[in-house]
Amino acid sequence: MKKIIFSTALFLFFININVAQLISDETDNRERFQFGVRAGANYSNVYDEQGEEFRADAKVGFVGGLFFELPFGKYFGLQPELLYSQKGFKGEGIFLNSKYHFTRTTTYIDIPVQLAFKPSEFVTLVVGPQFSYLISQKDVFTSTPNSFEQEQQFKNDKVNKNTLGVIGGLNINIKHFVIGARVAWDLQENRGDGTSFTPRYKNTYFQGTIGVKI
Repeated sequence: MKKIIFSTALFLFFININVAQLISDETDNRERFQFGVRAGANYSNVYDEQGEEFRADAKVGFVGGLFFELPFGKYFGLQPELLYSQKGFKGEGIFLNSKYHFTRTTTYIDIPVQLAFKPSEFVTLVVGPQFSYLISQKDVFTSTPNSFEQEQQFKNDKVNKNTLGVIGGLNINIKHFVIGARVAWDLQENRGDGTSFTPRYKNTYFQGTIGVKI
């Protein structure tokens, strides 16, 4: 019994030393300019759809790009980013008494400009506006017995290619690595002049990424 107690105490002692060493190795970089790359996934959907026969479901897309940390002292700063971001949705409905499935993937260049609040060197809270520019759109339509796929780069002037939105979330900072979680939504709908045949919608999505500070 004494051996077990001694071994447990010795184990906890070494664990305590290792944790203390890890904490002491951390450097508080909140007042330093930093930049890096990050990549992950968007879990996106749309809201404000038009038409009772249309229902949207979420889909997964890639996101990745650059981020910059511009400090305004120790606790506040600005975090602009430049991201390649895939969004979109899945849907189904009925057309001419036939059921169809529809998947839309929209690819944007997103530029969020976020105010950063840094209560500690390990946690950063971010929120701010986001400018999005639509660069391509891919539609996949499947219906019995037909299916087709279409991609455009972007020809439809009735679609709003410039969109303003809001984004917010947090970063977990572990040495040079950053784990990010965001939620975002558009403030403007996709149809520029209101006459497009595509369903009216605004993007909304959850975003998870892992980044590295260079």
